[in-house]
Amino acid sequence: MSDVEYTLWPVGRVESPLTDPATAPKQGDEGAPESWLVFTPEVAPAVRDLRPGTEALVVTWLDRARRDVLTVHPRGDTSRPETGVFSTRSPHRPNPIGLHRVRLLAVDGLRVRVADLEALDGTPVLDVKPVLGGPDER
Repeated sequence: MSDVEYTLWPVGRVESPLTDPATAPKQGDEGAPESWLVFTPEVAPAVRDLRPGTEALVVTWLDRARRDVLTVHPRGDTSRPETGVFSTRSPHRPNPIGLHRVRLLAVDGLRVRVADLEALDGTPVLDVKPVLGGPDER
C-alpha cells in the first residue's frame, strides 16, 4: 500500500427515518423512505443550483460499515457463494463509500429532500454529482 494519505470531510449528513441497518432496504428502489440531505453552511454555494425533479448521485461515507471485510455472501444470503466485495454492493469494504442514485424532490436552503436513498440517519455526505442525461451535459 502507498504511504500517501487522503483526507475527506463531510459536506453534510443524511436525515432519515432509517436507523437500523438490519431493517433498512439494501437499495434505494427497494422501499427507501424520503429523506433529507442536510449540508453544512460552508458548502452553500455548491448547493444553490440543485433543482427538484433532477437525479443526482450522492456519495456517502458508510460510517457504520466494517472495513476489514473482503468477501461476502451477496445480500447476506448464505446460500449464495462468497464473493469479493468489489463485485457486490455490500457496505462492508476496505473504503466504505456509498454511491446512491436519488431523485431530488425539494430544495429548502441547505436541505434537499430526496427519494430512493437507503442511507441511515446521520450518514456523512461526501459529495453530490448530477446524473448525466445526454452528450452535452458535463
